[in-house]
Amino acid sequence: MHFVIYAGFIIINIEVLEIVLDGILGTHRLFFPFTGTLYTFLINFFELLAVGVIAVCIVFLVRRNLIKLKRFISKDLNGWPRSDANYILITEIVLMSLFITMNAADRALQLQGADHYHDTGSFIISGGLSNLFSGISTGALAGIERTCWWLHIIGIFAFLNYLPYSKHLHIMLAFPNAYYARLDSPGKMTNMENVQNEVKYMMQPELAPPSNGEAQPMKFGAKDVFDLSWKNLLDAYSCTECGRCSAACPANQTGKLLSPRKIMMDTRDRLEEAGKNINANGSFKEDGKTLLNDYISVEELRACTTCNACVEECPVSISPLDIIVQLRRSLIMEDSNAPQEWNTMFGNIENNFAPWKFSHDDRDKWVEEM
Repeated sequence: MHFVIYAGFIIINIEVLEIVLDGILGTHRLFFPFTGTLYTFLINFFELLAVGVIAVCIVFLVRRNLIKLKRFISKDLNGWPRSDANYILITEIVLMSLFITMNAADRALQLQGADHYHDTGSFIISGGLSNLFSGISTGALAGIERTCWWLHIIGIFAFLNYLPYSKHLHIMLAFPNAYYARLDSPGKMTNMENVQNEVKYMMQPELAPPSNGEAQPMKFGAKDVFDLSWKNLLDAYSCTECGRCSAACPANQTGKLLSPRKIMMDTRDRLEEAGKNINANGSFKEDGKTLLNDYISVEELRACTTCNACVEECPVSISPLDIIVQLRRSLIMEDSNAPQEWNTMFGNIENNFAPWKFSHDDRDKWVEEM
């Protein structure tokens, strides 16, 4: 279904080129005299795609609003996100209906021998519908055809202007996001070099570089969108809000607060707010907010089991887990905010080089028992 609606969105809009040129040059069906049977084939194909798009959009509306699949009625989508999806689906139905109605009225005008409407033959869908206009006067038909023409072209340009402000920006960003996706195992976490070096120097002090007293304080993990990578931010704008990640998340399904979809939506919302701040002030002016705590809570982060179900499930190669891990690293290593059980384990690792509370010198004691 997504292929039909996407193919319809891209391919049918090829005809927009002809519509725009007709408006600029004062012509009608500009490409028909040059292409002949190819033109008829293409318009027939466009009309079949348009019917497919209408059918698919209706199915999508039914799934969202009547069947109410669990991932579509989640509180993640409360407010604008739910309306945004419905508005786009309705707009697609209207645009495709205008396209077919325009062609049907055009064919009826051709059959009446109206000036300016040269005979292009009958198209597969609009040709049959043109019979519905047989009793309408030429002037009224021309009004219907022109009205559909204007509304169609205005609707297309309005949609293109709306696109960057909608979750449907994924139409443009899904391809580069998938292209730049990680190719190694999804379960492989990126270690922090600073931490690895600290462990290495602890185990082998002779490898530690001499300190010059000017070392900058290390920063661990991410606390705000400025600390995330460009790929994390591209992930946020590529999110389709389909909810497959949250539907696959075991923490979410057992009633915990975590929702990987919300993680991506919150990241995008914070990024939008930071962008407005920069536009207003020339550079970012501290607003007392951060992605961690103000948008994404500690409870959400601790609920994650790092199982990678969300990463495996995403159709456009987004990794909510990468953002979760970075925020959790900041929470623990920057804010020292961890449950007591974790702190006990951390202390044991730091002092005993193991999670258990006994000296590392006693590790081989079990051999004496053999």
